[in-house]
Amino acid sequence: MIGKGLVKKLVAAFVAAASASVAVVALGAALFFALDLVMPALGAAAITFAVFAAVTGLVAVIFLGAGPDHDDEDEFDEPETLVEKAVHLIKDRPILGAAGGLGVLFFLLRNPALAAIAASMITERRMESRGYGKRRR
Repeated sequence: MIGKGLVKKLVAAFVAAASASVAVVALGAALFFALDLVMPALGAAAITFAVFAAVTGLVAVIFLGAGPDHDDEDEFDEPETLVEKAVHLIKDRPILGAAGGLGVLFFLLRNPALAAIAASMITERRMESRGYGKRRR
């Protein structure tokens, strides 16, 4: 069973993360509305986006460094399938994987028909792997 001290630390961490998220959103809104007073809304939105993108890039460079070391790359075989290549790429470059995932999510949200097709393919594959075959009508 999990100790009470660990639960308190987890709750405190979640509260701090939520507070930081609200603070960042409020900072973005304050920056946008301050810029909106002196320029059109589209320009203010673009500058706000650029500031937050620059901060994100700076934090990523500082905390993630130059990237993973690949001294022992000879020990592993190259991935063969497309899925293995994608998993290998995401493990080596997590920021690129996150950006790609957000891009795919945005693409699927903009095209609900494709999202429905992808969801039906995923659920159909899961159903077949669990032993449920396609029903005949």
